[in-house]
Amino acid sequence: MTPQARTENEHTLLLAKAREAVSHAYAPYSHFRVGAAVLTAKGNIYTGVNVENASYGLTICAERAAIFNAVAQEGPELRLKALAVICEHPGPCPPCGACRQVLAEFGPDAVVIFQGQNGLEEVPLFQLLPHTFNLPEKS
Repeated sequence: MTPQARTENEHTLLLAKAREAVSHAYAPYSHFRVGAAVLTAKGNIYTGVNVENASYGLTICAERAAIFNAVAQEGPELRLKALAVICEHPGPCPPCGACRQVLAEFGPDAVVIFQGQNGLEEVPLFQLLPHTFNLPEKS
């Protein structure tokens, strides 16, 4: 798999939108505020934030919120080129496993940009999630 190309402007805007989104996160329990932005194959950028709930299982991550926002706007044929994740926490903030699997559904060739141990990292999704779950195709 080859990660999808994006322009320098798309890269800069994607990160800016993810940083901007953090301020809208709802994290009264963990105080771990996260913002995410996705870049679609159509060149659109959609954002999402983590939204916690007193019943922790009902919480949603910023990455999935951004992806679901993009699906709501562009429909089920959505294809993602990149995803950026920014958090207020100073340490690493890669997408969780559930978010990686959802990203694989709509962006198997996407690049994931996230805060690593020493700054921003850019990693192709297939390296973050080498064995995605896929349903067998019907014959």
